[in-house]
Amino acid sequence: MSDVHIDGSPRSIDRTRSVMRHLENLPGPLDAVLVTGDIADNGLIEEYEIARDLLTTRRPTLICPGNHDVRPAFRKVLLDEDGDGPINQVLRLNGLTVALCDSSVPDRPEGVLDDETIGWLHRVLGEAPDTPALVGMHHPPVSLGLPYVDGIRLRNPERLEGIIRQYPQVAAVLTGHAHTAASTVFAGLPLVVAPGVVSTLRLGQEMNTPIPIDYDLPPQIALHVFDGGRLVTHFRPVL
Repeated sequence: MSDVHIDGSPRSIDRTRSVMRHLENLPGPLDAVLVTGDIADNGLIEEYEIARDLLTTRRPTLICPGNHDVRPAFRKVLLDEDGDGPINQVLRLNGLTVALCDSSVPDRPEGVLDDETIGWLHRVLGEAPDTPALVGMHHPPVSLGLPYVDGIRLRNPERLEGIIRQYPQVAAVLTGHAHTAASTVFAGLPLVVAPGVVSTLRLGQEMNTPIPIDYDLPPQIALHVFDGGRLVTHFRPVL
């Protein structure tokens, strides 16, 4: 899931709560919950406190920042840590490594993987070269045909591509940011963009407005199935 944009309003809270209730009530197994950024809308401590309560689940949960997030507040409330450096996190499941990178840039909307994050990703993948891996972040590394987000996508995709081609155990790249379910190819691998929880960004062909955001469609999630080295993704609205 991605882009919950908690701003204290009943709308953002209710939509996020509906998604989490849906995940909690799934009758089958769910190994982990991944949230790819834009947790708070304004980066306020109070927003992260609400988000912390909403996103708490009995399953392992991995959350990375987006361009609306503020690292010190994110880290303090969600991780009980201090600091303003990149928030990179790894989850090692049975037979799968999930590495979520911090592509956020303080006070900027576009994404960058800085030297610290690139070094961290090298170490994480190098420690388990025989274990399949998923690499995720907030900003997509390619254009998606959505001018509003394409202008603020990941600025240095070549560095990410270099790592992916160096570590063949990487099976796919997961992102958020675009508020729409999308899939394409990056560095020869699947690139899957999670839909938005707070809203849906439509193509220009669907809405003739400067920023074609649809607030009426229900929140959506991506359900990933990883089996035998292949990632399969199913997109679901949460009604």
